[in-house]
This record gives sequence, C-alpha cells and structure tokens, in this order.
Amino acid sequence: MSQHYYSRRPRRRGSRRLIGCFLRGVTVEFYVYPGVFSVDEVDEGTRLLVENAIVPEDGVVLDMGCGYGVIGVTLAKRYPRLRVVMVDVNPSAVELARMNARLNRVEDRVEVLLGDLYGPVEGRVFDAIISNPPMSAGMRVVEGIIRGAPRHLRRGGWLELVVRRGAERVARVMEEVFGGVEVLARKHGYRVLASRLG
Repeated sequence: MSQHYYSRRPRRRGSRRLIGCFLRGVTVEFYVYPGVFSVDEVDEGTRLLVENAIVPEDGVVLDMGCGYGVIGVTLAKRYPRLRVVMVDVNPSAVELARMNARLNRVEDRVEVLLGDLYGPVEGRVFDAIISNPPMSAGMRVVEGIIRGAPRHLRRGGWLELVVRRGAERVARVMEEVFGGVEVLARKHGYRVLASRLG
C-alpha cells in the first residue's frame, strides 16, 4: 500500500497490472499501478462497504475518494439503471478509474472527476454518497466529507463510510451532522457507518 495515494502529485513507479474479484454478485476487474491505494487486491474495508451499502437501484451515487474505482464501478455494473459520479484528488487514481469504467463496460453511466472533496461537484446532489475515506490523510479530510455531505444529498439520501481506526470519532461527527448514525456491518475492526438526511 502506498503512503502517497492521497496526493495531487503521487509517486508512480512500476507497471500497470490487472486484478479481479467477485463483489456484490458481479465479477469486476481493475487495472492498478503503484501510487494508488490497495494495489495488490481490493482491500477488506472496501469489500465490506460494497457488500453492505444501501444503494438505490436507479438514481445517482457519488463515490468520494474513488481510488481506482472499486466502489463506483462495481455498483454501476451491479445496477444497470444507476448512474455514478466518482471523485479523487489523485490524477493517477482518476486515470485508472476511467480505464476501469471502460474495462467493465459501464463508462456510459460513470463520470470520473479530478479534484478535492466536493469541489468538482458543487451544486449537484446525489441519492447516496459512499466512501472509504483516506484516514491516513487525517481527520480534517474525513470531517470534510461528512460535513459537506448534507448539501450534496437529496432528502432521504445516505452518507455511508467504512472506517477502522478512529471509528468512534467518525461516528460522533456523523451523529452531530445528521442527528443519527447506524452500523450497517462490522468485520475485523472495520465498521460501515451510515447516516440518512432528513
């Protein structure tokens, strides 16, 4: 795992390779290369989130901090009427996420944007915001995802995060911002936390 994946200028060494897995009932493949998070296999936290997320079968979902696209691409493949927007600050991740949308034949319903937090989607709202937040970047970034979510969610929409380290603090912030938080799943110290707007 690179320590530099949450960066506008990631280090990139080594060549691209292909990994595959079975998630939420579909087989997905991903191009990866050094400089993005979890290059050896899809990480356990992301797997837990994808398998347990509350997802509308149609509508629009935001994958915040998308990395090479596991969450957004998998959900787009699983739900043929769903549209997905993916955002990442790392140009290498954005490049890979676009490649992986094409590889899995969902590029017609997936939009991948480069930028920090909600900057690229100002003025837009979603039915769900789903994220494996970059805890290594610090709580400021994670809080930015939580506190910025209400203005980007439709009423009744969900913010869903998977966390391990700092889960109690993240849950407290979600409770403060949304007035409630629930645990959708737990495994090996990971928790999938969800808050509903309204």
